[in-house]
Amino acid sequence: MAHETTVKVRFSETDALGHISNISYFIYMEEARTDFFEEIGFGTDIADWKIILVSAKCDFVRQGHFNQRLKVITEISRIGNSSFMMVHQILDEKTGELIAKGEAGAVYFNFETQKGEPLPAKYKGKLERHLVKGATQHGK
Repeated sequence: MAHETTVKVRFSETDALGHISNISYFIYMEEARTDFFEEIGFGTDIADWKIILVSAKCDFVRQGHFNQRLKVITEISRIGNSSFMMVHQILDEKTGELIAKGEAGAVYFNFETQKGEPLPAKYKGKLERHLVKGATQHGK
């Protein structure tokens, strides 16, 4: 099951050529991840935050433009003992055309010890529901 977030491209998110600035795609993926994390129960309380991003990548497939409505689809491609990998597809909401695709690696993290910790079973189970078909789960 995929998680979906819709964003509308603001003027400030475009470059001098009128295209979506490359950094904006990372912001759209962050917004989608934050919505996704809230949905699966990680919450949004910074004082109790347990997830850190350890990698992020984006491939720009087609040009995006000001005022375009985009759908960001988020799924899980891998679940490890304390980490998981998310994949994002950014589509034109109207046509369904792929505009960009990306991925981000995250770790369940203890800020006091400054170390990763095993993902609690309740979160692992919720992440599994968003696992891409054919993906693998490690660390079981």
